[in-house]
Amino acid sequence: MKGVVLAGDRRVEILDFPDPAPGPGEVVIEIKASGMCGSDLKFYRAAGGAAALGFKSSGGPVVAGHEPCGVVAAVGAGVPERQARVGMRVMQHHYRGCGVCRHCATGWMQLCVEGVAEVYGVTGHGAHAPFMKCPARTLVPLPDELSFETGAAISCGTGTAWGALHRLGLQGDDTIAIFGQGPVGLAATQLASAMGARVIALDTSPERLARAAEFGAAATIDPAAVADPVHAIRDLTGGLGADLSLDASSSPLARRQAVRCVRTWGKACFVGEGDTVTLDVSADLLRRQVTLIGSWTFSTVGQADCARFIAERGIAAERIFTHRWRLEEAEEAYRLFDTQTTGKGVIAPAA
Repeated sequence: MKGVVLAGDRRVEILDFPDPAPGPGEVVIEIKASGMCGSDLKFYRAAGGAAALGFKSSGGPVVAGHEPCGVVAAVGAGVPERQARVGMRVMQHHYRGCGVCRHCATGWMQLCVEGVAEVYGVTGHGAHAPFMKCPARTLVPLPDELSFETGAAISCGTGTAWGALHRLGLQGDDTIAIFGQGPVGLAATQLASAMGARVIALDTSPERLARAAEFGAAATIDPAAVADPVHAIRDLTGGLGADLSLDASSSPLARRQAVRCVRTWGKACFVGEGDTVTLDVSADLLRRQVTLIGSWTFSTVGQADCARFIAERGIAAERIFTHRWRLEEAEEAYRLFDTQTTGKGVIAPAA
């Protein structure tokens, strides 16, 4: 089969790989949709690819793509039918841990006590290919009401937004300021609005702010177009500030504003990866009783809960995708995605 490899230095290679066969406890998924995540750009851009960033594969090129969704095509020995059967519609939780520690047992394999054994699409073959092999325990059922594209969105970006909103304890009467309206921030805007919250969306891109309004934001702010985004948020909240904030931008300045924009007793959550932030601990946190939370993706349980919520509420989560690509178009897809002027892309390996 053909598979997409992010070789680094902004190079994409489409290479030949053996068709996978499941071993004991494993399955092979026929991939129907494979989302492109902002974190993939790190491996796309880095000189030397993922290995240069400390991610070591078991040897040889690795098929990219960590937002898998498809149908179980083959089942290995020892896999219970209730866990996986041929024809089952599934998403995949893109981490493999030991499977038995307290974190793995509750679906948080990325927090494995022994360390993450595999990150699919980074250290192990991912979903930018017609087929993908993985442990059956990493599968999450895809509700019949949802498209494969929706499942791919939930498998990382939308699921990550869901996890962060739940870490914040979002309620329907809350006002939440969401910094960064890329795929994760936009998904957070869509989900928070569906939960009944009032969303203030912030981004420097007029196109992304327009999409945020379409996805349910009650107000939008371009931080570069106002004197002080924190004051702008307070003006929209009777001078008090937002109840909650979420930073999906990874910008040090936006992170600081996300903390300072919440009211006394408010909560701020950092979900964007990388970079730094500088805070005045007393003024920004302690003397306002502000809670600062970090949120890293989601559990298998959270992934299933997110899918069920989207199905029950009829949320058009697949709207997060603005570009759809065939496997052989991967080089063009990542070149465009790298500009970060567009929305999220999805690859259909079988198209």
